[in-house]
Amino acid sequence: MGLPQPKVPFDRQDYFAWETQQPTKNEYVAGEVFAMVGARQEHALVALALAARFREHLRGTRCRAYPTDMKLEVEAADAVFYPDVMVSCDEADRSRALAIQAPCLIVEVLSDSTAAYDRGAKFAAYRRLPSLQEYLLVDIDARRLELFRRETVGWVLHEPVGEGDAALLPLTSIGLDLTAADTFGDLQA
Repeated sequence: MGLPQPKVPFDRQDYFAWETQQPTKNEYVAGEVFAMVGARQEHALVALALAARFREHLRGTRCRAYPTDMKLEVEAADAVFYPDVMVSCDEADRSRALAIQAPCLIVEVLSDSTAAYDRGAKFAAYRRLPSLQEYLLVDIDARRLELFRRETVGWVLHEPVGEGDAALLPLTSIGLDLTAADTFGDLQA
């Protein structure tokens, strides 16, 4: 039996050069690359609805909403992700071509295969971003919104107030009262 081949170093700069040539999206974490799988229709509709709602709300401000095709570089975690939606109000991010580095809000739409990762290791990486104020998890199957907000005591869970489509969740990072209808309105009951 032969000896295992030494692992060839693959850093973030190598990843950025390599990834631009790939036909599919790939995330990077500490030298390893992970292929992204396609999303189901409900996932795409919810992410699009949120990105459109944020874009409309932020029109005329210094903030921008970015859909899932924009990368997020988390230098402190040696990682690059593709969040479902993110918002940055950082002036330097406006000129970055490949990846945002200072979002104030990140949204992940949960799926069965990613929910544990989105709640665990990915959230741990996101928390290393000094700019991040809020992290919104969207559970389509349960029609539930879970907002983690950075507060003086740490990250605190906030849930919508009210019931049904009128349930309201304040996103203080962008000054928007998000409703369940804003999020789930395009989905069939």
